[in-house]
Amino acid sequence: MSDNDMAGRIALVTGGNKGIGREVVAQLAARGATVLLGARDKGRREDAVAELRAGGLDVHPVALDVTAAASAGEAAAWIDREYGRLDVLVNNAAVTGGRPGEPSTMDLERLRLVFETNVFGVLAVTNAMLPLLRRSAAAVVVNVSSTVGSLHRAANGEWDAMPASATYVPSKTALNSLTVQYAKELRAEGILVNAVSPGWCATDLNNHQGQLSAAEGASVVVRYAAIGPGGPTGGFFSADGAEPW
Repeated sequence: MSDNDMAGRIALVTGGNKGIGREVVAQLAARGATVLLGARDKGRREDAVAELRAGGLDVHPVALDVTAAASAGEAAAWIDREYGRLDVLVNNAAVTGGRPGEPSTMDLERLRLVFETNVFGVLAVTNAMLPLLRRSAAAVVVNVSSTVGSLHRAANGEWDAMPASATYVPSKTALNSLTVQYAKELRAEGILVNAVSPGWCATDLNNHQGQLSAAEGASVVVRYAAIGPGGPTGGFFSADGAEPW
C-alpha cells in the first residue's frame, strides 16, 4: 500500500494518548487518514495531539472515557457534527487489573473495572459509533486483543508458565467472542470487524517488559485497520496471520 492509501478516511482510536494506541494514531495519520485521538485525560490527550501535529500529522483530540456510555455518546455526537461519518474504529483502550490476579483471591470490584474497560467499553463505544460507521462506504472496526485470550492456545499449554489471571486474560477471551458476534451481525452491512493481537509490546501496561516496540505492535493493528471492502471479517490476527480462537 502507498503512504497515502488512507487519504480521506476518518479514524477514531480509543486510548490513543500513549503506548500502542498513540502509535496507531501516528501510523494511520502518516498513511493519510484524519485521526481522532480518544482519551479521557485531557492533559495527556492534548499533549499527545500537539506533539503529533508538530510532526505534520492530521490528528484531533476527542474526549472519551470508554467506561462511561454518556461519554461515548458525546464523542459520537461531536464526530457527527465535525465529520458526519466514521470510517475506522480502533478499540484500543485497555487495563490489566494489576497483580496478583488469581481467581481464588480476586476482588469483584477489580474484576468489574477490567471488564468495564476491556469488554463493556468496547461495546459502548462501538454501539455509539455504529450510526457513523454505517455512513461509511467501507467501515472497519479493529478490536485490539491478545493471543493470551486464545482458548485454543491455553488448551495446548502455551500459557502454562504464566500466572493464573481472572482479569486481563478472560477479558481478552470475552473480547474475541464479542468480535465474532459483531462481525456476524454486521456482515450483511459490509462493516468489517476483526480482533488483532499486536504482540508483547513494551508499554506502560506491562512496565515496559515486552519484546516488541509499541510501533511494531501498532503496525499490525494498522494493517487490519487499512483493509478495504472484501477483506476479512470475524477473524483474529497477529503479525503471523490468522490466530486460533
